[in-house]
Amino acid sequence: MHTVNRKHISSELAGSIGDLGTLLPYVIGGITIAKLDATGVFIMFGLMYLFTAWFYRIPIPVQPMKVIGAAIIVHHLTPGEVAASGIMMGAIMLILSLSGIIDRVARVTPRSVTFGIQAGLGISLCLLGIDLIQKDWLLGAVILITMLLLINNHKLPASLVALFGGTALAFALYPGLTFPVLKWGINTPHLVIPQWHDFYRGFYIGFLPQFPLTITNSVLVTAVLANQLLPETSKRASDRNLCFTLGVGNLIAAPLGGYPMCHGSGGLAAHYRFGGRTGLTITIIGIILLFIGIFLGSSGLQLLQVIPSAVLGGMLFFSGIDLVRATKIEGSNDTFCYIVVLVLSFAINPAIGFVIGIPLALLLQKGWIKL
Repeated sequence: MHTVNRKHISSELAGSIGDLGTLLPYVIGGITIAKLDATGVFIMFGLMYLFTAWFYRIPIPVQPMKVIGAAIIVHHLTPGEVAASGIMMGAIMLILSLSGIIDRVARVTPRSVTFGIQAGLGISLCLLGIDLIQKDWLLGAVILITMLLLINNHKLPASLVALFGGTALAFALYPGLTFPVLKWGINTPHLVIPQWHDFYRGFYIGFLPQFPLTITNSVLVTAVLANQLLPETSKRASDRNLCFTLGVGNLIAAPLGGYPMCHGSGGLAAHYRFGGRTGLTITIIGIILLFIGIFLGSSGLQLLQVIPSAVLGGMLFFSGIDLVRATKIEGSNDTFCYIVVLVLSFAINPAIGFVIGIPLALLLQKGWIKL
């Protein structure tokens, strides 16, 4: 019995860090470029992870909203504009959940469209992983080969070996690297109250382009993937509930300096790939981030920056492969629609794949387009 428990905890611990490749680049960019308060960002991520673990009991991820994250870096959104984006997203997601509108959207969305978006996101994650790995090909090659050899080894979890072994190897290869001096203390988040003008830029630069991606990837695709990977324990991971937790989480986190947060199929695939099966997975990472926010604050950012990009890239790469592999399509019509949506989602945007995919699937189903 003790052996089973140790194996279980080891797998959940390994799964807990599986999504760091998505989390860290956006968080680091938001704190360093937009001057978001590190304490608020880490504490709110930690609390959202714990809330999600309690609500779902499976490793539903908590991720930065990627389009808003890109807008933070490219357009230099201010903390007030970031908070405004999060508040608007939280309010709309809560309305979609409580009104039941999201259930209607899910009913009219064919699996070929959902899986096409999922596969497109998977390919994007693979390429992002390669982009991070190529910053240090030597270390990246070692990480990839090691993770490939250990990918199904439950006694020696690949993600833990990559994280700690890869970081140690980086220090061995590059003697100039130094470990940061950490400043310990008690830190609390600060209120960020957006002004009316913050909602203007927050809406058209942050919320508007992010919203379709949140609906597709954070809700529709995540619900389908959760049911595929964990059919016996994923009953609560419905479209309506995913909207609800996103809405509540962002409405609370945004005024307290939190980063706009979402769920996501890539994060679920990452937690699952590296061993996560229960809510313990995200409880662990939630406690870690909460600890960093409360006791380290801005020093926590320096601590996480020690992790080499190649390690994060390796995790992203294998998570992306799993997203593509999890898609199951049969029949020529569904396969054609799947490929079209995949290409559009990857080349342009998942929202474009969604908007074009639904009428295309209907036309194929009615026989108005024949292959």
